[in-house]
Amino acid sequence: MTIAIVDYGCGNLHSAAKAFERAVAENGAREEVRLTADPEVVRRAERVVLPGVGAFHECRTALANVPGREEALVDHVQRKGQPFLGICVGMQLLATRGLEHQVSDGLNWIPGEVARISPVPETLKIPHMGWNSLRFLQPHPVLDQFTGGEDGVHAYFVHSYAFRAENRDDVAAETDYGGTITAVVARGPVIGTQFHPEKSQKFGLLFLQSFLRWHP
Repeated sequence: MTIAIVDYGCGNLHSAAKAFERAVAENGAREEVRLTADPEVVRRAERVVLPGVGAFHECRTALANVPGREEALVDHVQRKGQPFLGICVGMQLLATRGLEHQVSDGLNWIPGEVARISPVPETLKIPHMGWNSLRFLQPHPVLDQFTGGEDGVHAYFVHSYAFRAENRDDVAAETDYGGTITAVVARGPVIGTQFHPEKSQKFGLLFLQSFLRWHP
């Protein structure tokens, strides 16, 4: 089986690939991790990962630059119902639109918008960068093994914009940084994290292993 990590020129792709390779090895599985820009590899994969670092508009444009790539993602998720993971901007692209520098259309798989963080007090630094605890809101097979709250798992965040989902049922976890921030969205075979699992040490590895075991 193949895990396709979509290479569209945005983000720390090799770090994500290495993290998945380790998760596969520690799971004792035989999945092949492929970093690819090829829509056909994405279409045939059993699991697809969309990482992302940078501005929403630039990442959205880069994703569409290869003919057939977005169609392959839609086919993977909407027709086949196969597991999909979006990370950071890769998660934000699931929204209806992004408001970073300009209004840009997202994939609209999970209705909502991506807007700049406005923490209170305003002296809190942007980007939000560092470790935060999670508060789990909805049960989800990828998350059910983890404990939230200050004594629970902590994840690593680096971002200036955050996902504001229209439907709260699509928000599986939140964190706090001068206000509530969406940490995980989930709908059907799609899950997305604002935090970086590949930078979240033990929790991140366990999260990726849980994603690999998930069969929506």
